[in-house]
Amino acid sequence: MIVIGLTGSIGMGKSTVTHQFAKLGAKICSADAIAHRLMAKGGAAVKAIGAAFPGVVAQGAVDRKKLGGIVFPDKAKLQTLEQILHPLVIAEENRFIRNARCKGARLAVIDIPLLFETDADERFDMTVMATAPFFLQKQRVMKRPNMTEAKFAAILKSQMPDRDKKKRADFVVQTGLGRHHSFARCAMLVSHLKECGL
Repeated sequence: MIVIGLTGSIGMGKSTVTHQFAKLGAKICSADAIAHRLMAKGGAAVKAIGAAFPGVVAQGAVDRKKLGGIVFPDKAKLQTLEQILHPLVIAEENRFIRNARCKGARLAVIDIPLLFETDADERFDMTVMATAPFFLQKQRVMKRPNMTEAKFAAILKSQMPDRDKKKRADFVVQTGLGRHHSFARCAMLVSHLKECGL
C-alpha cells in the first residue's frame, strides 16, 4: 500500500483534492476531522485542552471558535495546543493506516494541513500539495463564516509559505485552473503509481 501525505495551506483547495483522490479509489483520513473528534464531547483531548486553556470547554466539548481566538494570534499558545493534539492525531492516523492495510487497500491519503510544518512528511511514501494563486486563496477564505482579515493573516503566519511547501512536495496539484484540471492531475498520479506496481 502506498501512503500519501496530502497538504496545502488554508483556501488552497486541499479538500477538493482529497475528494478527488477518494473518487479514484483512495482511502482517506483527515487530520482535521480527527482533531475535531478529539475536541468534541467525550474526546480524548478535551481535559488537557481545558487545563491548558481555562474557559474554552463548555458542556464537555472544546469551543473551537474560542480556542482559535486564543491560539492563532499567539505562537507559544498554538505550540502548547499542538503538543496536546499532535500525538493523539498521529496515533489515530497510524491506526487508520494499519486498518486500511489489513483490509487490502492499495492507496491511502492522509490529509494533514501542517504536514511540512511538523515534519510529518517523513512518515509517508510521498507527499502531494494543493496550491492556488494568492488572490484566489484569499477570495476563498474570506467567504468563510466568521473570517476576518486579521484571522486570515494569523492563520497564514502559522503556516509555512506556499513557495517553501512547493520545494518539499513530491507532487503539486494546481486547484486554480478548475476541478477538471486538478482531477486530471490526481488521476495521472494514481495511474503512474499503478504502473509502478501499486
